[in-house]
Amino acid sequence: KMGNKILAMIRDPKRIMYSLGYHGFFRYWSAEKYLKMLYHLKTSEHLDLENPLGFNEKMQWLKLYYRNADYVQMADKYAVRQIIRERVGEKYLIPIYGVFANSNEIDIEKLPNSFVAKTTHDSGGVFVCKDKHTIDVAKELAVLDKRLRINYEWYGREWYYGQFEPKIIVEKYLTDESGWELKDYKIFCFNGEPKLIEVDYNRFVDHKLNVYDLDWNYIDFYMTSRNDSSVEIKRPENLDVMLEIARKLAADTPFMRVDLYSIKDKIYCGELTMCPGSGFVDFQPREWDRKLGDMLVLPENNKKGM
Repeated sequence: KMGNKILAMIRDPKRIMYSLGYHGFFRYWSAEKYLKMLYHLKTSEHLDLENPLGFNEKMQWLKLYYRNADYVQMADKYAVRQIIRERVGEKYLIPIYGVFANSNEIDIEKLPNSFVAKTTHDSGGVFVCKDKHTIDVAKELAVLDKRLRINYEWYGREWYYGQFEPKIIVEKYLTDESGWELKDYKIFCFNGEPKLIEVDYNRFVDHKLNVYDLDWNYIDFYMTSRNDSSVEIKRPENLDVMLEIARKLAADTPFMRVDLYSIKDKIYCGELTMCPGSGFVDFQPREWDRKLGDMLVLPENNKKGM
């Protein structure tokens, strides 16, 4: 496996730069210089911080020049529970079995047969255990220990990730009406107002996403993962409640993606995301980068020597 990774890097030198960024090789560069380099590598375009227009450009601007004291707590998947509790209520929290410094602290015998474990700072690193008696749970949890060492402040200059110590959180295993998966309703809020809803489905089989407007009209574009117009996703009966939850959680922010789950008549809040894909979202068609950028009005520059 290591040999394949090295070979892939030789064939694609950009991957070497990405790897160096992940491991903090450029951490002594100014954030502006580093992000300009990374943006060019990712998009083949030059990052215009004086007049940002697209969504990805504006995400870079926000990372560099905007500071919101709540972002540190919002970025932490465990600490954000207090914000959710205060703004919308305890009933929207996913039940948890504990939060741990590392996998060695977790007593597997005390966990239920099924559960979900993930780090409190990571994106995508999730261990879904449907039956702990049919899998090497300790081995899978140990993988999360490696992900605890990922520093997203180094790689994407998302400053809030460097302000707390990542841990492992273990949650209740949930499924929706399908009985085998959990659709993820990601509500894009611009300047506090919901505008678009991305629905992720088949996450662990053939991950796809469909995008809808607030009236549940299908919009034919996608972000990184493919869409499928032939898949009919019904409008959630409690969509209006979901949108109101998103408004309250995204209040006083220039951009916030609020991730929710809907199970029968219950709604759960998954996480809050300030900067999807660290501002390197692969929009297809590309024009949607600008369309989403037009929805976002940047705040006044409150740069503090970053």
